[in-house]
Amino acid sequence: MAKYEAKMKETESSVIEFIETVENPKKREDAYKLLEIFSEATGYEAKMWGPSIIGFGSYHYKYASGHEGDAPLVGFSPRKAKISLYFATGDTEREVILERFGKHTSAKACVYINKVADIDVEVLKELINRSIKFLQETYGS
Repeated sequence: MAKYEAKMKETESSVIEFIETVENPKKREDAYKLLEIFSEATGYEAKMWGPSIIGFGSYHYKYASGHEGDAPLVGFSPRKAKISLYFATGDTEREVILERFGKHTSAKACVYINKVADIDVEVLKELINRSIKFLQETYGS
């Protein structure tokens, strides 16, 4: 049986070049705002993960199933429909914080927003910091 190959790997691609490929000018502007917010909140340099995720920091996970890999601590992706924000899964405090976040929808690993103007940036910073703390407590730093 072939070993599972992670789709999401840190790459050497340029974050700025990727943001410049975002067609919608407002979404591109929001991507630059998010780049600044995430960089400031995390203290980590932005890196590309796979072809379209801008990630900050990294951690190594290992599940009970034996599956393991690396992932960014937090990140975002300016997708065509919405902007995807990536935070830790399994943290129950995330749902409580999201109540104060602003206009969004969420799934297991992602929180989706239309634009930065729809959300509270201070709450975004809180989500970023909480996610990093949760992952470092769960998987070690």
